[in-house]
Formats: sequence, C-alpha cells, structure tokens
Amino acid sequence: MYPHERSFVATTKNKPFALIGINSDWDLERLRKRVKEEKITWRSFWNGRKGTSGPIAKSWNIMVWPTIYILDHNGVIRAKNVRREALEKAVDKLLAKVK
Repeated sequence: MYPHERSFVATTKNKPFALIGINSDWDLERLRKRVKEEKITWRSFWNGRKGTSGPIAKSWNIMVWPTIYILDHNGVIRAKNVRREALEKAVDKLLAKVK
C-alpha cells in the first residue's frame, strides 16, 4: 500500500488531512530502514517489540493488518477498512465538510 499512500499524501498536501501509520514490525532498526527505503514521510508509530500484539493494536482492538480508520476532526471514526478509491472518497467526503 505504500505507493498508494505516498500518492494520496501528495494529493492531500495542502488540505486538512493527516495520514498516520502504525507499524507492527517487531525490529525497530529494520523498521527504520524500511521507512527510508519506502520514502514514508507521514507520521508512523511503532507498535513495539510484540509486533501485531503491541500496545497500539491492543488499545484499538486491531486484529487484521492493515486496518484503516478514517477519523473526522473530532476523532470520531467515520469509516473502517476502506481501500484505494473507497478510501479517497471517504476522505474527500469529510474534507468537503471542512471549509
């Protein structure tokens, strides 16, 4: 999904939107290398040495990777597990409400 995410971040650059990633790689050094290789410029948090069982995944009850949440400006989840065009439509719908 990294190529699509890079593209999406670029197209929403000047809009009130932020992509935030949670990475489940248990090896922090390997993760840092991957972030560089994949040119991940958006905020990305490490889920800890327990990988997919780390603290962020537990707090959000994440069972499947990747899991995608779309939150509005109040932190309310407006969509979950949408991909590609559906993801873009869901974000565009929220951005249209922000003036």
